[in-house]
Order: sequence, then structure tokens, then C-alpha cells
Amino acid sequence: MGIEIEKKFTVKEIPFDLEKYSYHDIEQGYLNVHPAIRVRREDDIYYMTYKGSPFEDIENNTGEIGQVEYNMPLDKTSYDHMAAKADGNVIRKRRYLIPLNEDAFSVEYLEKDQVTKEMLKKGEIKIELDVFHAPFEGRILAEVEFPSEEAARNYRSAEWFDEDVTGDRRYSNSQMSRETID
Repeated sequence: MGIEIEKKFTVKEIPFDLEKYSYHDIEQGYLNVHPAIRVRREDDIYYMTYKGSPFEDIENNTGEIGQVEYNMPLDKTSYDHMAAKADGNVIRKRRYLIPLNEDAFSVEYLEKDQVTKEMLKKGEIKIELDVFHAPFEGRILAEVEFPSEEAARNYRSAEWFDEDVTGDRRYSNSQMSRETID
């Protein structure tokens, strides 16, 4: 079990060539939305994930930055069997792994948070840029995972990000799985 601490953003524009960055091709289907139970294929790795938070307010569409997350490995046969049972839309996307913006944290903050400073030095905090495929072609979202809620609160978003949509269910993959596609 782990806690996933992330912030999510819409994107104004992508000011660089994506093809120079490494990426993962992801496909995922949801067996349940609240809590989120999904099966995922990431390249040739298969697993089932449980995501939830005792702090989320489903009726008001809000959630905390941190969520409990469990990942359990699957084989391809198990994944295919469960993915066929997924409700709604299957989400397909390419996730690019982009270095964090250089001005992500103030010098003063990094002097206080040595864990985040060390992770930045090692390149362990990245922007995960999700470029969605059909039926969500054209949708692009950026996520950044942090080692602590304090680091997430002190993060200065990249210049090319638009709106901070952290906790807004309209931008969650589980909600996308339930969208009606015309």
C-alpha cells in the first residue's frame, strides 16, 4: 500500500517536441469507480489497482491530494479477462515522462525539504503528460507526483500548464470511463 500524492493540470500548449521523451502506452478499464478499481496495461506490464480516500467527498466532486493506492500484478490472460468486464469507456493514452520544470520550487523551500531536493537532483520527480487516444482524442493532462503533501502545496506549476484541476472529478480517468461519447 502506498499514498499517491499528485497534482493534475490542463495544458495550454506543449512548447517542445514530445518524441524526444520516453513514454509508456497505457490502456485501462474500470471495474468500479468509487472506490476506483481498475485493470491496467502499461506497455507489457499488467496490474489491478485499488484507489480511494476516506477523505473524498463524492457528492461535491472534491477529493484530497493524497489517495491510498494498492497495485497487484496480473498476467496478460487475467488482464484481458477483467478488461472485457470493464464498465464504460476503456481509456487509452500515451504517457510521456518529462523532466520537472526548473523553477518548480523556491530555493528556500528546497533548503527546508531535503527529501524533495534529493529527488529532484536524481530526476525522480517528473511531469507525466497524458495524451489521450480515441474516444478522447485531443485531451491532454499533466500530472506530477510528490513525496509529500507539503511538496505538492509548494510546487510552482510549469509555464505551459493551464488550470490546476487536482481533485476535480471531471478530469479523473475513472470519470472519463463513465462519460457518454457521441
